[in-house]
Formats: sequence, C-alpha cells, structure tokens
Amino acid sequence: MTMGTLRLYKGHNAKIVLLCFALLLASCNTLKRVGENDQLLSKNKIFTNGERVLDEDIQSLLVQKPNSMVLGYPLRLNLYNLAKPNPDSTFQEWLYRKPKREARLAKLLSQKQVNRLGESFLVKGYSEWLKKIGEVPVIIDTSRTRRSLERLSAYYGSKGYFNNTTTYSIIPMRKQRAEINYNINLGKPFLIDSFKKNISSPAIDSLYNYATQNSFIRTGEVFDLANFNLERERLTSLFRDSGVYNFQESSISYNIERDTTRANDDQLMNVELTIDDLRRRGDTSVTTSAYKIFRFDKINLFADYQFGINPDSLKSVDYENYTIYYKDKLRYKPKTLTDAVFFEKDSVYRDLDRIRTYRQITNLNTFKYPNIEFIEDPENDVLISNIYLAARPKYSLGLDFDITHSNIQRLGIGFSTALVSRNIFGGAETLSLSARGTFGLLSDESLPEDYFSEVGGEINITFPRIWFPFWLPFLKADRIIPNYMLPTSRISSGISFQQNIGLDKQTFNSIFGYNWSPSDFKRSNLEIVNVQFVRNVNPDRFFNVYTSTYQSLDNIAEQYEDPAEYPELEPLFIETDNPANPLRLRIPEGTTGFTDAILNGDVPASQSNFVDVSRIEERRQRLTENNLIFASNYSFTRNNRSGISDNSFSQIRVKLEAAGNLLSGLANWINFEENDAGNLLVFGVPFSQYVKTEFDYIKHWDLSRSNVLAMRSFFGIAVPFGNSESVPFVRSYFAGGSNDNRAWFPYSLGPGSSQGINDFNEANLKLAFNLEYRFPVVGDIKGALFVDAGNIWNVWDNVDDPSKTFSGFDSLADIAVGSGFGLRYDFSYFVFRLDTGFKTYNPAEEPSKRWFRDYNFANAVFQIGINYPF
Repeated sequence: MTMGTLRLYKGHNAKIVLLCFALLLASCNTLKRVGENDQLLSKNKIFTNGERVLDEDIQSLLVQKPNSMVLGYPLRLNLYNLAKPNPDSTFQEWLYRKPKREARLAKLLSQKQVNRLGESFLVKGYSEWLKKIGEVPVIIDTSRTRRSLERLSAYYGSKGYFNNTTTYSIIPMRKQRAEINYNINLGKPFLIDSFKKNISSPAIDSLYNYATQNSFIRTGEVFDLANFNLERERLTSLFRDSGVYNFQESSISYNIERDTTRANDDQLMNVELTIDDLRRRGDTSVTTSAYKIFRFDKINLFADYQFGINPDSLKSVDYENYTIYYKDKLRYKPKTLTDAVFFEKDSVYRDLDRIRTYRQITNLNTFKYPNIEFIEDPENDVLISNIYLAARPKYSLGLDFDITHSNIQRLGIGFSTALVSRNIFGGAETLSLSARGTFGLLSDESLPEDYFSEVGGEINITFPRIWFPFWLPFLKADRIIPNYMLPTSRISSGISFQQNIGLDKQTFNSIFGYNWSPSDFKRSNLEIVNVQFVRNVNPDRFFNVYTSTYQSLDNIAEQYEDPAEYPELEPLFIETDNPANPLRLRIPEGTTGFTDAILNGDVPASQSNFVDVSRIEERRQRLTENNLIFASNYSFTRNNRSGISDNSFSQIRVKLEAAGNLLSGLANWINFEENDAGNLLVFGVPFSQYVKTEFDYIKHWDLSRSNVLAMRSFFGIAVPFGNSESVPFVRSYFAGGSNDNRAWFPYSLGPGSSQGINDFNEANLKLAFNLEYRFPVVGDIKGALFVDAGNIWNVWDNVDDPSKTFSGFDSLADIAVGSGFGLRYDFSYFVFRLDTGFKTYNPAEEPSKRWFRDYNFANAVFQIGINYPF
C-alpha cells in the first residue's frame, strides 16, 4: 500500500468516525435525567446596579453552576445520561424475563459466575464509569440560589457595601431550561473616617511609625476587608524583617465601628489597629511579654550533622565570626559554608535572610534541606543561631532507558547513565559524568546500511558561586552578582559520534558560563565561551541522505543522458530498472562530475539550469563543510507565574549571541591560514562568524473553569558576516513540528514561498505566532483548538533564490497558516499530546490556491508531543 493510498484510507476512516460521532451526539438527550417539573440551569448572570459582572472570582461564589461545555456542547452531561440509573435492576429484569434463562446460564457457567456477571463492567461497571466521568444535570434549586445570594451579599459587604440588597429571578428558556439572574443593588459604600492605633510593645510601635506611608488602610478611602488582610501581612513581614523574629501574626487585630457622631451621615467607619504583646503558652498558663528587636550574638554551623550526635564530641573552627562544628575532619571549605549563610554577627534578624539561607544551602546541592534553630537571650536581646547541615550522599548513579521513533529511525533503543560526585574540591562543587548511546534500525531502505548508532559522553562541573578561571584581583564576584541570586558557574565538555545517521557527524562542544536568578521570576544565563566543532565524516553521502536535492539534480541531468551528444558525461550515469528513468547519476562520482561540468562550462547549459545547479552545489557545500563555532551568548527570562495552578501569566525570553569575533580579532596578531575562498582557517576549518538574536513572548489568560487561552510569538535572526557567508546548520532555524507550525512536519515548511523540496529546509530568519484555546473534556483528558502562523527565510546570506529570501514587507505574504485541534492526557508529571494540523494557508502553492486547498483529513499532519508547546 502506497503512502497516498494510506492517507486516503485514513481520510475515509476519519469521515466515518466523524459521522458515527455526530450520530451519537444527536442521539443524546440532554434533558433525559431532568424531571417533568424541574429546570436545567443553562446560565448564570450577575448584575450590580444593572451592570453585568464577568469577574471569574465573583462568579465562583455561586453555589450552582451550569454543566460544563466542550465547544458549546454538554459532553459530560450527556455521558452521564448514557449511564443506566439502576443497572442492577436492569440486569435482574433481563435475567428473569424468561423463566429458564437463569437456570441455563447457571448450568452453562455456574451460579457464582452468573452472580458475578451482574457485577461485571459490561453490566454495572460501565454505567458507574460513565457516571464518574460525566456530570449530574444541574437542576435549579432555589435554596442553593438563596445561598448564592448570601455569598454575594457577604462579598460586597466586605468591599464596603454593607447596605447592599440582593434579589434573583429565574428566566425560563427553551424547553425545560432556565437561567438565573442575580441582581445586587450596592447602595452607598462605607468610608474609613478615622484611624488610630493601640500598640503595646514600644519596639513594635517605633517600627510601625517608621513605615506608615506604605499602609493599605487610609482614611477617606472605601472600606475593603482585603486591604485589612494585606495590611496584616505587610506588618508581619515588616516586623520579622526588622529584628522581631518571633512576631505572631495573630497579635494583630482591628476594632471597626460605625461613626455615630454625625447625625446626617452614617456611612463612615472608625478603625482602630491593635497589636498585642507576645503570647507564650506554657504547660499551665499563658504569659505575655513585650516584643523586642533581636541581634545575632553567635552563629554556629554543624557540618555533616547526624541526629542524636553529642555536640561535645565535635571539633570546631572559627571563621569570620562563624563557628563551624564537624566530626573528625572538616570536608568543606569554611568560606563555602559561611557564604551560604546570610546571618551576620551583631546584625539585626531578618526573615528575608532566613529564607535566602535556606535557598542558598539547598543550591549547594551538597546538603539536604537544612534545619535552622534560634535560641534567644531575652535579657540581652540577642540570638544564637544553630544551622544543622545533613550531607547528601557523596556519589549517586542514575540509569535511563528509552525507545525512540522518527522519520529516519524505524526503531531506536537508548541507554544513558550519569555518575554524580558532590563536593569534589571541598567547595560544594558537583562533578557529573554522563554517557549515552542509541542503537536501532533505519527507516530508509535506500541507504547502504540498515542500522544506526549514536554514542556520546559529557563531563560537567558546577560551582555554586561565580568562579573565575584565572585570578582577576579587581573583580569581586559577590559584588557583581550577590549570593542571594543563587549564582552558579558551569564548565562542561561533551563529544558524540554518529554512524549511519546523515553524514555521520562527530561533534565536540565545550561551555563555560554562569547562571543566576535576581528574583523568583527572573533568570539570567551568560555563556562566556561556547565552542562547538562539527565534523562530517562522510560528506560524499550527501546525495544519499538529501534525496530530494539529488532528485532535483538528476532531473536536470536527464537532459544530458544522450551519449552521442554528450559522450564525456556517459560515465557519470548508471542504469536503473525504472523504464521511466533508465539512467541516473552515480553517487558521488556522477553528481560531482556533472556539477563541475555545468559550473565550469564543459557542457552547454541554459541560464536556469546553471542557476539551479549552482544553488544545489552551494547547499551541498554549506551542509557538508565542517563547522567551528566559537561563540558567547546571554539570555534573560522573566516568568511571573506564581505556581503550577496559575493560568494567567506571561513569559519573556531574550537571547543575544555573537560568534567568531574573538578569533577575527586574533587574526590581527596571528597569521591564520586561508582557504581558496579567502576564509580564515583554525585547525584547517573556517570558523563561523555571525550575530544572532531571539525574542520569545508567551502569554496565558485564564478564561474560566480551566479554560485557558495561550499565545506565543517568536522572532529570531542570525546574520553572517566577516568570515562567513552563511549560518551553520546547527545554528539555523527550521519551521514545522509539534512545537511550531503543526500543519507541517519538522523542516518541511519554507523557506519563504519555495516548495520545501529539500529534505531539511532551514534558514536564518524566523517568525512564528501561535494561538491555542485549551479546555477540559473528560477527567484528565483535555482538548485544544489552535492556529499556528509563521515561516523561515534567508536574509543577508549567500542564498539568492527570490522565493526563499526575505525582501521586505511583501515577504510577509509567505507566512504559512495552520490550524487544527488536539487531545492531551494529563499524567500529572507530564502531558501526552496528540495534535492534528491542517494546512490553512500554504505559501508554496500558487497565489489563487493557497487558502484551504489541503484542508482535509487526507492531508492532515498528526503530531505527537510531550507537555504543552508553549
């Protein structure tokens, strides 16, 4: 069966499935479980002073909500309706409908199996499963409606509208459906007329007076209970960050009374802030004492601490006002331990320093989560801090196994292992040694071998600080990037070898860089050195691997197959069994000889043939040449997502990269060799020189009830200059795939309006825009509708094909558009994703045939992915 037949077969199957699904939906009766005198809730509307309220937080106050919809269809309600209300009685009715049926079944099976048949999935379990994944019809219940009114009244009361009035009305809709309108008349809001404080502890009173300008409670403003909670949290943080380490949030209370001194105005409130003394609960009584500001008198660190050990048996060493206790031998550099602690002798206690200490010690990747103890001396207002550090295992070994499949791999089996050694130099450094290997069968039967392998290894050293590879006395690392930003330095080197994959690449890479996080939402990465060397072991296999490029060259060569007219080209061809194409170019002798004959003018060629062959040769040289990339880059990411359940957030990522500039500068003092094209060589390889920048923006909107609208935009450009006329393949852009434009396979879209005839289409300019609507379907199954747009182009490089190059705003007409739908299953730890993309606007087609020409299941593209694409 050919691929075309297979796609047609899939297309007919899809139509049959859709037809069956449509018949199933039509057969479902939404009102099947709705009583004759009941009404199914179809919609809720909230109005305040006649204006519609769409705030999801306010909508969540309603006790009854309509059944969930999947694209406007009550899927879960109808699944529930498919279940039998009483499957036991239904089975019993069927069993006893004929007098001898039970006896025959018992004789055939056994009485015990007949009884179990009634409990089976087909009889009972199926209905229970439908009820579990479905939804009970939401019948309007006026008692719950009144409870919703009470919640709404309480909510707006907390916003200062104490005199609000609420009503509701049930609006009948078609058949047995109705919607509920909730009406709230807010009335006049209450204002804060006066504010005073009653603080028992002098230290607290002094701190409060110092920071009153940041208060959330202000006279003249509308009373809002949320501001009182924010003020309580603000004061708690203020006091704990100012030396009052044991401040209790419960010490803060408010006394709020209506102002009755003004006869003509009863909408004013008097607020009194009360902050009580510290309460301590003993065995028999509760005592109170004034809060005090504490400073650190002594800071002790217990390295390699074990529970139950006698502190008197430990040795100790003093280092910069810290005392480090250890057993037998101190395995850590004292500075490494003290730099992770943000408490200092004679400094005021700050809760922020405690949090940073926890984070930095964890960032060392050498200790388990630390235990910090505070012992106070109330007479002298000082603290003794004991920090207990339990070491993680010195060594750890990880093993991994996976199975892969791709367009070139029929089946691949991968193994990987990683050995981690901690604290290798005594400064909490982490050494990681990893090795990986993948072996399997190739999908392309035209290749000389039917198996492939890829093996590699990497060594990685991480320093939990900014580390300079040489002494720079004028640089202070902790002043440039403070320790609270969790700085790390990384040195890594890796190598990989491929066999029977493409051109059998051998890759060596080495990186030296830094990571740090200025805040929980910001992250920076600076790679001072990023060196990558790529060697193509078998460049002569180019036309075996890039078969579409070979076919283009062979189609041109068909015009030169006549041995009588071109006898000098006859040795370049080989006979085939295909009557339609009895001769084809040999690989590599024929392809090389024919290309040289055309470009050198040994045989006559039309202008179009000459241009096409020169473009093919340019692509061959670019993809087969070895690459040496000596780059530096910086990337910044800001993500304001507060947690995994936060569905309203944005993320910005900016990256800048420059390659070859250092080597180009050294050429002024070092006489590098040159090739025939005038490119400078390092170790016999022309080094790449380019600048590259990327901008990636992601935005999510939480619509309601787990419905999310997600958007992504991407712009990237890499401009070659100096020693390069093109960007290396490993640094170029491609379009299509499960995380890009899902209506095209990876590398099959673009560049520009070209036909995408090459096997791996890439370019140095990329635009991408994605919009996706995500919604729950049933249980852990989610759905999505998406629209993807974008393309790649060549710009400011050695590609001169007008269909592939970006020439201005007119080239934006080449932006491809794909749309489709997807299903996702949430496994909690990851999301399995299946997307179906349709070519909505294909710039490779003629202008009059670009819209919706292949918008059908026969030409659909199915993409499998892990986790969400953005």
